[in-house]
Amino acid sequence: MLRTVRATCYVTALREGGSLPGIVEADDEGTYVTKFRGAGQGTAALIAEVVVGELARALGLRVPELVLVAFEQEIARHEPDEEVQDLLAASVGLNLGMDFLPGAVGYDGVRWRPPVAEAAAVAWLDAYTANVDRTWRNPNLLVWHRELWAVDHGAALVFQHAWPPAAAWSGRVYDLSGHALAPVFAGLDAEALADVDTRLAARVTPELLAAVLGLVPDEWLVDAAVLAGREPSAAASRDRYLEYLLPRLEGDRPWRPVAGGPVATGGARAVPA
Repeated sequence: MLRTVRATCYVTALREGGSLPGIVEADDEGTYVTKFRGAGQGTAALIAEVVVGELARALGLRVPELVLVAFEQEIARHEPDEEVQDLLAASVGLNLGMDFLPGAVGYDGVRWRPPVAEAAAVAWLDAYTANVDRTWRNPNLLVWHRELWAVDHGAALVFQHAWPPAAAWSGRVYDLSGHALAPVFAGLDAEALADVDTRLAARVTPELLAAVLGLVPDEWLVDAAVLAGREPSAAASRDRYLEYLLPRLEGDRPWRPVAGGPVATGGARAVPA
């Protein structure tokens, strides 16, 4: 289970994020970058954060600890910024927090680069989950103690915003030529990229997917289902996510990163079938 902490202080907004995330202090004396259920993207973005973030962790990638941040109405009352006050008032209940990494800097591909195999693994995960971020506009990568940390996966699992036919989505390819790590993993040949694909796909089992979906609070799944006009059932929602994620692992996985070809995700543009 994800730990649940209680917010004690809203510190400041991170205005560069479209969802208006904020720095929050909690009752465990921790500090968290928090995304709110009351933001425009709703709980679907929080679902993607948990599912993709914990998949990344299971695949050996570095992701800051994710926690559930419980907000009470009282914190909104003490916020002087009217826009933030409205956001907090709409976010009473469970929100998503990511451990704040003090001193971390954004990845720029110049001062330091990660190992090639690690870059390829990040690209594979982005491809599998159809993460339409991780471009240079939004690298969503941090460097902390000379190690790469993947953050901000709210733009992944794009199928949940429209729910196209699962069979059509399972092989969907996205142009990843603009991926922030493309200059690194482009150095791998076809055989090496195929090895990365084989290794990671074998680790994403039905049991792992069920486990990470089990970390998502029921109330987020119900809220997202209601917004999409579907059955307000957390169990049915988890089953539906599995219907989209499991078939994507089957066959020759046309979305997987390949040498010299379009790699799935990064440019937020679907490649026509």
